[in-house]
Amino acid sequence: MTPVRVVIVDDEQPARTRLRELLGDCAAEFLHVVAGEAADGIDGLDLLARAPADLALVDIHMPGMSGIEFARHLQVLERPPAVIFVTAHDQYAVQAFELNAVDYLLKPVRAARLLAALKKSSEGARLERDVLERIDPNARRYFSVAERGRVTLVPVTDVVFLKAELKYVTIHTRDREFLIEDALSQLEKEFAATFVRIHRNCLVARALIRGVERGADEDGEGGWSVVLEGCAEKLPVSRRQWAILKELLKA
Repeated sequence: MTPVRVVIVDDEQPARTRLRELLGDCAAEFLHVVAGEAADGIDGLDLLARAPADLALVDIHMPGMSGIEFARHLQVLERPPAVIFVTAHDQYAVQAFELNAVDYLLKPVRAARLLAALKKSSEGARLERDVLERIDPNARRYFSVAERGRVTLVPVTDVVFLKAELKYVTIHTRDREFLIEDALSQLEKEFAATFVRIHRNCLVARALIRGVERGADEDGEGGWSVVLEGCAEKLPVSRRQWAILKELLKA
């Protein structure tokens, strides 16, 4: 049998050491190899790019990027690893996991419970993106882009505007563009505090709006275009969204 490749993602070194030791205790009944460790979600994604794995043991509460957001970013991969969450006793988290049938381990982790979770993970079940969104509906700090088998993170604060084109959404930063498969309507809901819709196919960063100027609308008639800091492109404002944008400019 081929060993299951496991990575450990936890910001506390003692916790990572403990999990590695417990995995060793399970070795007789669960053939595996520890492919690496990471101290936070961003390092965890880098680790998986260098050392692909079948399973990730992931702490929930980590600085910079929670374990839930880390798992959400993994879902853009063609074959994301299975995820088992690890958490200190947090009744809200436990209820959320149980409600959505997501496997988790409570700290301090016990070998028997870990072994049961490992065996369950080997059955092939994988997390669904909408399940992770239900567990933690907070907006992500990064967009995730699948590029050559790895996850590229784009900070939400770097994005100037998002534009729907065919089946994709293009993320525009000051430096380059990225394609993601998220629906624009879902992005509008998730990032309502950061972006505002100016057109049926376009969201712009609220913080970068500097005004409007006369332009043409989608019918070629007189209308308005939004002026964004760091963006030379003229982005038309639809008649439906004009009233919303006008109120925003007054604030």
